[in-house]
Amino acid sequence: MLTVLGISGLPEIRPGDDLAALIREHAELQDGDIVVVTSKVVSKAEGRFVPAADREAAIAAETVRVVAERGPVRIVENRLGIVAAAAGIDASNVPEGQVLLLPEDPDASARALAEDLRREAYVGVLVSDTLGRPWRLGQTDVAIGAAAVRLFERPDRDADGRPLAVTLPCVGDELCSAAELVKPKDGHVPVAVVRGRSDLVGDLDLPGARSILRPLEDDLFRTGG
Repeated sequence: MLTVLGISGLPEIRPGDDLAALIREHAELQDGDIVVVTSKVVSKAEGRFVPAADREAAIAAETVRVVAERGPVRIVENRLGIVAAAAGIDASNVPEGQVLLLPEDPDASARALAEDLRREAYVGVLVSDTLGRPWRLGQTDVAIGAAAVRLFERPDRDADGRPLAVTLPCVGDELCSAAELVKPKDGHVPVAVVRGRSDLVGDLDLPGARSILRPLEDDLFRTGG
């Protein structure tokens, strides 16, 4: 059975805070748990604030390619390879007069958290962020950082025994979306624990979330072909 537990009671995260210690203090972790941490609190702990007046300059600095724009809205690929509005720079749940960049290296952040949390239990870590999706309204949480979690499952056959050649569920993203259900934007619950998929928890050297990004040579949408 899959269980998703929101971890409440964490204080407002500030630069330099020991996020792993706070998670261990508020969550009773078990072997096989997958800890899903909102990227915003990772960024806050890492001090990724910039003055709101410098937002446009920060977006430009984080942008490697403009994907689409209409008026003031820009969808860009940022230096992490993530396609997002405003390069993922956010002003919600941030002190007045400041905006927040994504973590410098979300996979490294996830690994550091996993290494620390494994002092208590054999867990994996996902760092999640909220992104829009082409051709679909609304947003959903996806994995932008990962450590010690198998991010894909490749089923061999369908229910009728037919071979599956293309199907590749991204369970890393699915777990982050499930965790989002117990981490409302106004609920002060930036961390969730997914329990019941210990089969996905593995070595710290498993590929990180950057492995989810589609290789340039396989991206038909970029070329329009």
